[in-house]
Amino acid sequence: MFNKPISFKAAQFTESVIREMTRLAMEHNAINLSQGFPDFAAPEILKKAAAEAIFADVNQYAITWGAKSFRDALVYKTKKFLGIEVDPEREITVSCGSTEAMIDVLLAVINPGDEVIVFEPFYENYGPDAIISGATPRYVQLRRPDWSFDENELAAAFNNNTKAIIINTPNNPTGKVFSRDELQIIADLCQKWDVLAITDEIYEHIIYDSAKHVSPITLDGMRERTIVVNGMSKTYSVTGWRVGYILAPPGITGAIRKMHDFVTVGAPAPLQEAGAIALRLPDTYYADLAAHYQQRRD
Repeated sequence: MFNKPISFKAAQFTESVIREMTRLAMEHNAINLSQGFPDFAAPEILKKAAAEAIFADVNQYAITWGAKSFRDALVYKTKKFLGIEVDPEREITVSCGSTEAMIDVLLAVINPGDEVIVFEPFYENYGPDAIISGATPRYVQLRRPDWSFDENELAAAFNNNTKAIIINTPNNPTGKVFSRDELQIIADLCQKWDVLAITDEIYEHIIYDSAKHVSPITLDGMRERTIVVNGMSKTYSVTGWRVGYILAPPGITGAIRKMHDFVTVGAPAPLQEAGAIALRLPDTYYADLAAHYQQRRD
């Protein structure tokens, strides 16, 4: 019998509570409100594109940091919705879902002793991600009724050891959509303390009641210090495909790609080809998606 202790990192967190709740819901035939995946089919155009890619023998490794067709389509979508130009060769990394994307980013930028600010309540992966990457988390509370933060409390969390702040907007689990004014406060602090903003924007198109998604990367002075984590899972109803992506400045992208290469090598090749179709869908797709979810929410 092996008697030496397991990794101290693994001993500091449990298996996913969210995924455990899904297993229990399936076991007891319960309504499952715990895990973010739809109970309706993915768009036919995407399923057809994925099948066609498989039968066209797009079944071997794609380029490690992402198939060119997917990266080019992401350039198109980013320009369309965020209004910024990204370099597909130097600023994009395609990952196995946004979950891998987040840990790739933290592994690429964190050194021992670095602190990362996290708003709470937070998506459960951020805690283990901090432990795995060696970061020291500093928590700042989001408060009811509008799930905003206290500006003084946030400012007090920044110091010379702060390497990054994780911003999840729209937020999981509260549903908070950070306003431009709130994000500007964060941006000013990031620039004052030379801190990276790591933004999880996976729910960018699933917003209600006329809310507007603002990506921190679009704010003045934030283009070169913002790392955007996103993916196909929620917007295109394909959580099982595991195709995510990272937008980051060139110097940081190089480090992220090295981490990604040795964590997973690459995202699924045929599904990236289908993703290239998804990223070029018309505006009506996103409007219909939000309206459909709002109707179900109501």
